Amino acid sequence: MMKPAVIALSLMWLVPGLVFGQNDTQNKALKKKKVQFVDTITVSSTVGDLPTKTIFTNTKDTVVFALEDNAKARAIDSLWLKELYSTGRFEEMYGAIENQDYEPVEYEELPTELLKERLAELNARTPFNVEYNPSLENVIKGYLKNRRRTIQRLMSLSEYYFPMFEEQLDRFGLPLEMKYLAIVESALDPRAKSRVGATGLWQFMYSTGKMFGLEVSSYVDERSDPILATEAACKYLKSLEASLGDWDLALAAYNSGPGNVAKALRRAGGHTNYWNIRHHLPRETAGYVPAFLATMYIFEFAAEHGFKSNGPRYPYVATDTVRVKKMISFDHIAELTNLDKEEIAFLNPSYKLDIIPVVKDENYVLRLPVDAIGKFVENEEAIYAYTESELNEREKPLPQFFEQSDRIRYRVKSGDYLGRIASKYGVSVSQIKRWNNLRSTTLKVGQRLTIYPKNGVSGSQASSSTAAGSSEIRVYTVKNGDSLWSISQKFPGVTVDNIRKWNDISGNNLKPGMKLKIQKS
Repeated sequence: MMKPAVIALSLMWLVPGLVFGQNDTQNKALKKKKVQFVDTITVSSTVGDLPTKTIFTNTKDTVVFALEDNAKARAIDSLWLKELYSTGRFEEMYGAIENQDYEPVEYEELPTELLKERLAELNARTPFNVEYNPSLENVIKGYLKNRRRTIQRLMSLSEYYFPMFEEQLDRFGLPLEMKYLAIVESALDPRAKSRVGATGLWQFMYSTGKMFGLEVSSYVDERSDPILATEAACKYLKSLEASLGDWDLALAAYNSGPGNVAKALRRAGGHTNYWNIRHHLPRETAGYVPAFLATMYIFEFAAEHGFKSNGPRYPYVATDTVRVKKMISFDHIAELTNLDKEEIAFLNPSYKLDIIPVVKDENYVLRLPVDAIGKFVENEEAIYAYTESELNEREKPLPQFFEQSDRIRYRVKSGDYLGRIASKYGVSVSQIKRWNNLRSTTLKVGQRLTIYPKNGVSGSQASSSTAAGSSEIRVYTVKNGDSLWSISQKFPGVTVDNIRKWNDISGNNLKPGMKLKIQKS
């Protein structure tokens, strides 16, 4: 975890220059945001033009935390922000790898001979086996032809995440190209969660994350902390390469486990090249390394294919951290710093409830742009006093801090059946069957089931929430070329998991003509 510090003010020029989609009309419309203090608060440091020790005793008194040097940044195009912080890209990437298509793709802009030359160039400068074969060519062309918009978004995000990845990869002596693995794993979504509970940029399961020092509690999931999770991923990948002696095999083992790779090697009769053992690996892993190599190629030759990054809102080096001394919520931070809540969540993805707790022996930090960090530190006492008064007025108590696993072990009781258990925990019958390798719906009293509750809430809460928000059901007919992700995009507020649950389906397999229920709130 980074130590609290404030980067030199000479870096502050970086921030305003990385704003996109702004115009003069938006800039003129900007207003200073004011925070009203309901209770008496003493500010012990200078706030704007106000003197120290100023006392605020009623709602008319205000403190203005306007970031004057960064005023233009507040005018950023809201649609661009929505694109940047959208999590739909994870479902698209996850489904694309699982259902990788190796059929030939017509794509005239990339002749085979030119691709061979570029792959040979990549192969010469990386320890991965980036050799031409028709299957890899078809994956690359499929990405270039069908996934340009997603790739464009990923390139914008990569400019924020890749510097921190490269710092850790270099520290542990791993190939810097390993940074592309996070795109394959999570589509650079630090809060991405797979259907079996793998979480974060590097998709750690609870037990594996614990093994590498990533803690999970009611408030904090360190698997979603970009720096801590990257450090853990480096340790894991280094151990896999040391065991298997090959980076391609280490990638395959990262996805499916070293046991599956060892079995594939035995079945391959002495072959150790990934492409020679690929057909012995699980389907998702068979598409995993090609997805990694295709991603590496596209990013390394982005300019040649017409990709241009829109850049991050803030570069990683223009952010810094401060240790939090009292519990504070993202709402309060947004209110007091003039930042959007989405920006704060983007910079601090490991806090599950958008609240930063204070726990004994833990050093939880808040990451903000450097100019906002300066404002926060200057007015720290006033901010904490205001936040404390706000938290004390809450009607419901905050959740207590306790260690938490993503999964539970459920003991089957008399009268139980899979439908009832699934409803209780907000999951589907097919998910419970898959998690427990059940071939039928028959249960025995006393049988133990592994369940990953939806969003960590009880089934009754999840069910009532779904029912309350569903007042109308539409029927959608699957068309040729549809995917769960593309269908979800047609209905605002609908996710891939929603569609799976409403229709009791697993995976991403769809057939033209299939009827899907879509609940409209």
